[in-house]
Amino acid sequence: MHIEKQAVFGDPKAILLAISGQHHLPELLPLAVRLLAPDPRVALARIWLRRPPLESDCGRCRMAAECHHRDNCLYLVASYGHALHGQDPHWEGTNGAFRRMPLGVRKIGHIASSGETVQIDDVSTDLRWIVRPEWVRDEQIRSFFGLPLRYHNETLGVLALFSREAMEDSCREWLRMIADHLAAAIANARSLDEIERLKARLQQENEYLREEVAVASFGELVGNSPALQMISQQIDLVAPTDSSVLILGESGTGKELIARELHRRSNRSDRPLIKVNCAAVPRELYESEFFGHSKGSFTGAVRDRAGRFELADGGTLFLDEIGEIPLDLQAKLLRVLQEGELERIGEEQTRRLDVRVIAATNRNLREEAAEGRFRQDLFYRLSVFPIELAPLRERVQDIPLLAEHFLTRFARQLGRKPLKLTLANVQRLQRYAWPGNVRELQHVLERAVIISTDGKLRFNLPEERPSDRLRSAQPSNAARTDQVLSDQEVRSFEKENIRRALSASGGKVYGSGGAAERLGLKPTTLLSRMRAFGIQARP
Repeated sequence: MHIEKQAVFGDPKAILLAISGQHHLPELLPLAVRLLAPDPRVALARIWLRRPPLESDCGRCRMAAECHHRDNCLYLVASYGHALHGQDPHWEGTNGAFRRMPLGVRKIGHIASSGETVQIDDVSTDLRWIVRPEWVRDEQIRSFFGLPLRYHNETLGVLALFSREAMEDSCREWLRMIADHLAAAIANARSLDEIERLKARLQQENEYLREEVAVASFGELVGNSPALQMISQQIDLVAPTDSSVLILGESGTGKELIARELHRRSNRSDRPLIKVNCAAVPRELYESEFFGHSKGSFTGAVRDRAGRFELADGGTLFLDEIGEIPLDLQAKLLRVLQEGELERIGEEQTRRLDVRVIAATNRNLREEAAEGRFRQDLFYRLSVFPIELAPLRERVQDIPLLAEHFLTRFARQLGRKPLKLTLANVQRLQRYAWPGNVRELQHVLERAVIISTDGKLRFNLPEERPSDRLRSAQPSNAARTDQVLSDQEVRSFEKENIRRALSASGGKVYGSGGAAERLGLKPTTLLSRMRAFGIQARP
């Protein structure tokens, strides 16, 4: 490096340029030591890097007795030199006697732990750092120069040179500059390696998701769980018939979607599918909504109006939340189903109909019928072929497929770029209990698409179960703060809490002051939990 003499360490500028052009450690480190030792006057150039040791390494390390803390160690990662007495294979390898060096031990460990440079101009007069004097004598080693590889106040490793000539000040200055650039190149290479590792992991996750999202699609149904496959088989069995179907399941499980699929696979698919949400129809308008009315039959009847049954003639009528129909109106509905005919309000003309009825509810209609809150004959007429939908928490393997489906749809609707669903995203979605089932998943993903403006998915999921939230709202003392409840205790608490809410609301579930409002739940969700706990609402 001395400009006025023949370069012993190579051209410093060429070394700096070559180092800056390498972005991966397997190429960078061997290149660096070769460039620093092009001439036999440089006996040996070596690089050690600092990293946590493996447990197996510590057990086999010849210097284990000198190592007082084993959270970090120096590993020899590059070596190159010129032996005078036959080329020692360990000179260019990284498996020699000094392949691992404890921090703070000997000159290399001292440089790494202290961050100080060690310079020995004449090793024959300074034997403090010399472990193998015979090697120094045989190889005619004259001087040693060891530098810490520091980047952003962190020592990454050690660069060491054993020379057969004394080093001049200009050489040492160039070596300090090279060490600084080498440390930066190592840090950058590590960052790039980490990026590539994460990229490879992401590709693996995407491959996994592509396999998971190789959608076993059953028409509009998305999923590949055994539960969904069984439902699809049931649909195939009953869809071609005219039999009534009763779809059972918690709120948000996709009962309307099943009804659409039943209609799509039926012989009536070219005729309309008419939907009625029985819970949304005011009590005084049930007859008009279902059966129609003639002009002037009651106040506000300004024209003839066909009911939903007539609109569905030749097609399918989907009665959602069938359990909400008042008891006294269920007899009229039963007559239409049995006789296939009706009269509009204010009319004496009987109209013949050909309607296939599909009903859905989140109630246990068998229990409702047994307790007199639902007509048994209507229950049996509707439930010729029941289909029960499993809640989303019982078919978590469908979540990746559903998530991809909804993300694609919402990205298209909102004009956003498609968002990538990672394995970590899927695992988080699968850990959540989804009390609102597929409907809740749909809303969460729509919200995620809206707020993920930087292309990264973020989910706003409650991190605690409703029962945990209810328990935390109750007064507690310090002695109970850290108490862990069993699952049975949590269920008992939630059951008792629902009973207290019903008692406080006088048995009222819906509306202002009702138990659902007090608990902060949707009425349908509360009813589902009441059924699960065997709690009966006041008739």
